[in-house]
Amino acid sequence: MTAREYHDRTTHSPASIRTSGHTLEWDIKPFPFKVYTDLPAIPLPRELDPLGIDTLAALAEPAPAAASLSLSQLAAVLYYAAGVTKKKTYPGGGEVLFRAAASTGALYQTEVYVAVGAVAGLEAGLYHFCPGDFALRRLHGGDVRAALAASAADDSIARRSATIVLSAIYWRNTWKYQARAYRHLFWDSGTMLANVLAVGGALGLAPNVLTGFADLEINRLLGLDPAREVALELVVLAPETAAAPTGVSLEPIDHATLPLSSSEVDYPLIHEMHAASALAAASAVSVWRERAWSDTTVVAGASGKLVALPPPRERAGRDLGETIQRRGSTREFGLAPLTAEELATTLWAAARPLQADVPGGLVDLYLIVNAVEGVASGAYFYRPDAHALETLATGEFRNRSAYLCLEQPLGGDAAAVIYWLARLDTLTRRFGDRGYRLANLEAGLAGGRAYLAAYAQGFGASGLTFYDGHVVEFFSPHAAGKDAIFVTALGRSGAEGRVNIKSNLIARRRPSA
Repeated sequence: MTAREYHDRTTHSPASIRTSGHTLEWDIKPFPFKVYTDLPAIPLPRELDPLGIDTLAALAEPAPAAASLSLSQLAAVLYYAAGVTKKKTYPGGGEVLFRAAASTGALYQTEVYVAVGAVAGLEAGLYHFCPGDFALRRLHGGDVRAALAASAADDSIARRSATIVLSAIYWRNTWKYQARAYRHLFWDSGTMLANVLAVGGALGLAPNVLTGFADLEINRLLGLDPAREVALELVVLAPETAAAPTGVSLEPIDHATLPLSSSEVDYPLIHEMHAASALAAASAVSVWRERAWSDTTVVAGASGKLVALPPPRERAGRDLGETIQRRGSTREFGLAPLTAEELATTLWAAARPLQADVPGGLVDLYLIVNAVEGVASGAYFYRPDAHALETLATGEFRNRSAYLCLEQPLGGDAAAVIYWLARLDTLTRRFGDRGYRLANLEAGLAGGRAYLAAYAQGFGASGLTFYDGHVVEFFSPHAAGKDAIFVTALGRSGAEGRVNIKSNLIARRRPSA
């Protein structure tokens, strides 16, 4: 199984949607929290940093480096990345607990682990974070950073205070989305990473994303059953400390967990895709990274008429903590337009570079503009280097955009819709099949930053699925040779009424400098 084969076999088309026959079996819907039944909870501090820095300022420039990492700072990162922030109660008593970062179908398959070396108020060890009770559970005592560093071929892990590891539980997402869910693992972990990077940067924790690691070794270190759950990315946090001791023998982790549901359906296509994109050992990771940085070929698109965009706003007027807590996927757009400045700021935020172990710029940003003041309705290609839109076609495309977004009205009602596309064949030649992970991850992360920029400015956003081939066809000939990866719609909400979860989490004020 190659990335190309997987992608082609999981594309959406009008025929595939209408002949799917897949129905949701509600009696086996997976439980949304991973619960270790034999481990005591370690409650996290509930007095959290309010992150009183303006959201756009946080995206533009990280805070000065922190001298150390405290438990309260770690708690803030975990809460604003994966914590429960809202709830919605449905007729009949059903309730959904929404979290800080968006997830396809609100299924929340992304799990969070933390390898701790030097965090004031917390013993060294490997922990799992449970949003349900806002607590950590220690899976392994002692400093595991050296083993993590060896598996990721990155010595900095052994010297930094903590490393977050994001994983995904397949069944939580495949229950609804079947084999296509492998894409969602990286969209959703990317959206969560957008929060981790923004919050970590605001706290001066210098987050660095690692996408290369020996998969089986990391899964073994976390005690994961790779048939059900796999590691996706690592994020190294905080200032350097004394290096972790090497040569420490680590006992296998085998803690009991609560079953997700009474039965599960397996999708071999996902396992085949993950195996094809895996790295076998640390030596392979090093070679893979070196190759990634040695090939920086950029394929330019055709040059058309450029529409200059206003400079991005420097301040949104809404702090980062408030933005994250207010964020929620918009389910109904009104037809009120965005301003050109609002759109320009969102595009700037989505295309921001990040600190990572591989180069960025792997996905391209196309748009359908329906209602943006000062920008004619039409199809465009965003040029981050010029901060401008390249005109592909002008005209009214609301109906077409709704159709491309799996015939969902949101795609037509939105003021603008961002379509991320990538040259998958080029990426897989450069990165191997792991390039497929990178393309979906970068698109999800860019979508997460678009969420932050949108909600900071007072309007909404929503991730959508799409008809793969028709998206490429619509944006061609400019998009010829590319593949559709991800879609995010932007606009002013046509309905309100989200409910904040009652919580005893307290946003404290920072002490004066």
